[in-house]
Amino acid sequence: MTDQAEGIPPTQPIREGGRTHRSSTGSSLHHNQFKDSFFSRTHSFFHRDSHIGHVGRHPLRGSQDIELHTWDGPDDPDNPSILTGLPAGSYGAGNKYMEQQFHIQNEPFPNLAWATASWNMGAAFWPLIFVPLTESSGRMPGYFIAYFILVVSLFPSAFAQNFATLVVTRFFGGGASSVSINIVGGSISDVWYGPKARSLPMSLFGFTSVVGIALGPFIGAAIQQIHKSSPWRWIFYIQIIYNAGLIPVFWFILRETRADVILKRRAKRLRNETGRSIYAEADLDTTSVWKLVQISFERPTRMLLTEPVVIFFTLWVSFAWGILFLFFSSVAQTFSSNYGWGTFQTGLVQLAISVGAVIGTLLNPIQDWIYLKSASRNREHPGKPIPEARLYTSIPGSLLFAGGLFWYGWASVGDGSVSWIVPALGIGCTGVGIYSIYMAVVNYLTDAYEKYAASALSAASLGRNTFGAFLPLASFQLFQNLGYGWAGSLLGFVGLALSVVPVVLVLKGPAIRRQSPFMREAMFAPDDDSEKDSVSQKTEV
Repeated sequence: MTDQAEGIPPTQPIREGGRTHRSSTGSSLHHNQFKDSFFSRTHSFFHRDSHIGHVGRHPLRGSQDIELHTWDGPDDPDNPSILTGLPAGSYGAGNKYMEQQFHIQNEPFPNLAWATASWNMGAAFWPLIFVPLTESSGRMPGYFIAYFILVVSLFPSAFAQNFATLVVTRFFGGGASSVSINIVGGSISDVWYGPKARSLPMSLFGFTSVVGIALGPFIGAAIQQIHKSSPWRWIFYIQIIYNAGLIPVFWFILRETRADVILKRRAKRLRNETGRSIYAEADLDTTSVWKLVQISFERPTRMLLTEPVVIFFTLWVSFAWGILFLFFSSVAQTFSSNYGWGTFQTGLVQLAISVGAVIGTLLNPIQDWIYLKSASRNREHPGKPIPEARLYTSIPGSLLFAGGLFWYGWASVGDGSVSWIVPALGIGCTGVGIYSIYMAVVNYLTDAYEKYAASALSAASLGRNTFGAFLPLASFQLFQNLGYGWAGSLLGFVGLALSVVPVVLVLKGPAIRRQSPFMREAMFAPDDDSEKDSVSQKTEV
């Protein structure tokens, strides 16, 4: 009886020399010639020895007696085809009350910002450890475990009796939140194949990533309008209520999207039902959890130290992300000083960043159209869009980012003699630039590094969250000592200098890619997508 007659999804024999016995990294054999010494490890770190990143091969791979289970064509109902960024900055809206309750001196050095730094450092490091685990366990366990940890971490924050408790628990909250967000990026790449299909979902995801943070000060300030004895605690109470309430909703609407995991489950069911040796491709890769974590740490770090594109793109997006968090304290400082505004009014002003992100999202389809049209003039890979075409609109976007900082700084000079709308427009202009830079970095690194995109994005994420942690610590003294105009100018000049990064890539991109060993190895022909490294199929943002 045939598979079709039995209603069993298709399987295929696997044999030496067959199509499924690939030579790519995704199914390479570990060798034992690597010397585990300090010198050898240092040499391999910078020279990309082949032992790092290879996936183990299962003994069954050479057998002719097993069947390989795969999709029943593109219309297979189980084939994936169809979270939330919490407002990390909402915490800062309660600074005045926490300063009094915990007896923390917040000026001239913003000591309360250590809790925000803790959140961002958790966001920087947790995904490197935990996101790779979803490659074998599936996206759904990752979503719910991370989300559960996030909700649990809000309880000790809400009932904290000292500031140290806030610093520690927000490290866990930031880490869990970042893991959930990074898994969303992986789900997008699971579900929408190819740059054209992925453009809109990634655009919306980038929008929620920026706006989710930018809304924080407004949400926190609005919650504090509740007249209770400890208004700052209600920032956490409200988050506990709505985050816990979303768990059953997610349980009913979310489905597993990781193809390897779905096929492994189906293959196991077929083995139990038929007694035949049916396995999924992922069953034949024996990479250990420790090896996945090792790759997740080593490869991004190595790229961050040896790949010029990753280094400068990380600096570019990290500075923009640091400015996003710096605005949390800077806007409150300038608008309260100039206009006598309170926490709620300054929170409203920071909505200008979200407005800028909305404008950037509405303009993003133009960038996607330019990118897709570039395929007709690609001489390296005819018919495939040029990676540097991802950067065209980011050049004016980066100039808007720098210009917005100049605008905001000098419009804040004059002790309130300038209308509040003028510096607010500068903030909005900066918001457009932040979104443009963020999307350019995510999309370009994904296209240019292809099967190593996850590692490149992990490196950028590490730098981005580190800047978000520590740049705001300099905010008060920067604007206090230099004055609002020159503080904005200093930041603007840095942004202007970093605007050279996309210009250089647009002009010299092909030559730079030819000189990069990672890019040369990572770039696939259009029909080779199936050979992507299993560790690199996720998209981290």
